[in-house]
Amino acid sequence: MMLFLTAIIWGTAFVAQSVGMDSIGAFTFSGIRVLMGAVALLPLIYIRDKMSMRSMDPEQLVNKRKQDKNSIKYGMILGVVFFAASNFQQFSLYDALPGKVAFITALYIFFVPFLELFLGKRASLITWLSVCLGFIGLYFLCIDPRDIMAIGRGEILAFICSIGFALHIIMIERFTPYVDSVRLSFWQFVTGGLISCVCMFIFEEPHLDSIVEAIIPLLYTGVMSCGVAYTLQIMGQRYTDSTIASLILCMESVFGVLASMLILHETLTVREILGCCVMFLAIVISQVSDRISSMMKR
Repeated sequence: MMLFLTAIIWGTAFVAQSVGMDSIGAFTFSGIRVLMGAVALLPLIYIRDKMSMRSMDPEQLVNKRKQDKNSIKYGMILGVVFFAASNFQQFSLYDALPGKVAFITALYIFFVPFLELFLGKRASLITWLSVCLGFIGLYFLCIDPRDIMAIGRGEILAFICSIGFALHIIMIERFTPYVDSVRLSFWQFVTGGLISCVCMFIFEEPHLDSIVEAIIPLLYTGVMSCGVAYTLQIMGQRYTDSTIASLILCMESVFGVLASMLILHETLTVREILGCCVMFLAIVISQVSDRISSMMKR
């Protein structure tokens, strides 16, 4: 459920992201929204610490300090990967159609199981079937056959972004057993946001008026897409295989289209409706397979 909520928030945030970039540069947008996400998590960290510290014995306190140190270390590593992937996506939107960027970015559903093969983890045949169905659904949803062969700088940047997010998903699965999820998310945002802000001052000329003009998209993508959704992703991946997680997360493309219908009053074609249905079928198959596997292990 947490991963589905993440996909819903990311999908609706795609509209805000596109609107916000009309006023400010990519590094400016990324830096400010990600640091907003970090600030949004501070009250939650404070409240959780205050509540948990009261009931902890000395051994639990030692484990908590160890988790907190791991959260900083792994959060900084994740932050670098997050900075690279998210900014490649931002810049790809300048040169490629949003639908095409969404499709290429969501190719992480293929890259995750492929990369995990090199780590000695094999996905089941049912999972691969779900991945293939997800790919077909994405194609129908996002791609116009008339421009499929048009490959430029935007498409290349989106492809690199997709590999980055695949690494991000796999790393989260590896890190979550050793960290506090909220702190990991916080340090990821601090690291990624600061690097983006450094790039903002080097490569762009941020103006306060432009930032104020984009404040609504910044607040939504900062608090909801970063602060809430990425934290839910980290918490959800604690209990979900990374390949299945990538399938659920790629539903952001479906929710992005639905958000465009509601907010921008766009209409869905028969082809796009078919894509949504096929993607939903892929998720259902993967979830049923996952439940059956869990029951058999018991």
